[in-house]
Amino acid sequence: MGLQRGTPYSPEKENYRPTNWLWKKKALNHVLSTMRRHSLVPKNPQPQYQTPVPPPPFVAVATEKPTAKIQETPLPPIIVVSDKISLLSDEVLLNILSKLPKSQRNANFLVSKRWLNLQGRLVRSINLLEWEFLISGRLSTRFPNLVHIDMSNGCMVSSRNSGIFCSQRDVSFDVGSNVGCNPSFIDDNLVLNADEVDKGLRIMAGAYPNLRKLVVSNSSEMGLLSVAEECPTLQELELFMCNDQVLRGIAACENLQILKLNGVIDGLFNSLVSDVGLTILAQGCKRLVKLELNGCNGTYEGIKAIGQCCPMLEELTLCNHKMEGGWLAALSYCENLRALRFLSCKKIDDGLELDEHLGSCPAFERLHLEKCQLRDKRSLRALFLVCLNMRKLVLTNCWGLNDDIFSTCTALRRVKSLSVEGCSMLTTQGLESVIVSWNHLQSLKINSCNRIKDSEVTPMLSMMFSTLKDLQWKPDSKSLLSSNLQGSSMGRRGGKFFRKSMVTGNLSRTETVNQIHNFLHVATL
Repeated sequence: MGLQRGTPYSPEKENYRPTNWLWKKKALNHVLSTMRRHSLVPKNPQPQYQTPVPPPPFVAVATEKPTAKIQETPLPPIIVVSDKISLLSDEVLLNILSKLPKSQRNANFLVSKRWLNLQGRLVRSINLLEWEFLISGRLSTRFPNLVHIDMSNGCMVSSRNSGIFCSQRDVSFDVGSNVGCNPSFIDDNLVLNADEVDKGLRIMAGAYPNLRKLVVSNSSEMGLLSVAEECPTLQELELFMCNDQVLRGIAACENLQILKLNGVIDGLFNSLVSDVGLTILAQGCKRLVKLELNGCNGTYEGIKAIGQCCPMLEELTLCNHKMEGGWLAALSYCENLRALRFLSCKKIDDGLELDEHLGSCPAFERLHLEKCQLRDKRSLRALFLVCLNMRKLVLTNCWGLNDDIFSTCTALRRVKSLSVEGCSMLTTQGLESVIVSWNHLQSLKINSCNRIKDSEVTPMLSMMFSTLKDLQWKPDSKSLLSSNLQGSSMGRRGGKFFRKSMVTGNLSRTETVNQIHNFLHVATL
């Protein structure tokens, strides 16, 4: 807009400037910048990774009489992304998700399909419940990096609507109402046949060459051979319903270190594992470190073969064993055996005649007896002679362990730790008669032994308590000693306890022990 013709010149009009905001430079730049930003935002939402449309060219608005040239300020390109986490690579996102606690990690698959796949790549262990999930290939697609697979429950054919649920240790399944007609719960109708199991093992072995642990039921020799060929890193294996023929396939697993064999389980299934299978196993798996035999038969020859062919064996577990008499003498061939565990055994060895034929394990350290019947004094004495060098003895819920049977422990002179729990026939006198002869005892744990009383603790026994590094005295719920020792240093470091008493009360060691005994006697009256 210019000056009109015929209008006289006036200096006031020359210096006149409108007060409109368009005349101000800062306000005009702000408006132009805002218009430009609005022009960058598309009307229709674009895909997540699509490059945004370049903005339109800058349009300048002419004023009546600009005082200065408006300079355009370059703006950085704006990328519109709805989910910024999606810009991260799979490797970075996996590293982030792997650091989350397990309680928060399981719900991540609900975010998106991508997170579902990433979460599946983090899973390392799985318990297979549906056999069709493995056969169809969905298992390897959903969880491509598994190293531990438990297939024992998936091998069971059970009716989900039966209303009867059976569980025994690691196996659980549904059974029908006709189970009482069979001598065992698991028969040919409740478990997959060997061909179906072998087919699943071949699919699993081809998908997981880095498998390290496997649990399976009712497999055959050929199925285990395929696992041994495709999974050279397999280190731990547990078999249910196995027999001597199946063990031929296990012999091909050269790197196997932990093996659990379940032959006969009362009320569930009956399978035969004899000396033939144990010998085949020993000649093939020479790197075994831990071996568990559950319901397996055998004799002296089978245990001897394991001891001679498996020099790295350190732990042997026998659960409800069916061993014939005389097998205990073969344990001396296990030169590096450190731990021996008996679980739910009705006997130890009922065929021993002379103790002179028994050797000992030079590296032995721990003996664990749980839910065993210890009524045969001679077999228990033979077991202690084989384990003469033990350092730790654990007796848990054993039947028949009275004072006379427990007196056989006097032959053990190197015991440093004793734990007795749930042995209701053992008395205070029987306990004292044995442990007072153990000069190296450092830890004592007595739990739920009703015949061991606080009032029967003698001064000699109380003095021995003061020298222990670890003392847990809870023979029953009415024990006053356990409740009064809480918070004190008694039973942990005897020297510190008595030094503290001598400083505070100026008492000698003998006087302090006598006061402890007097307190126990008076408190129980």
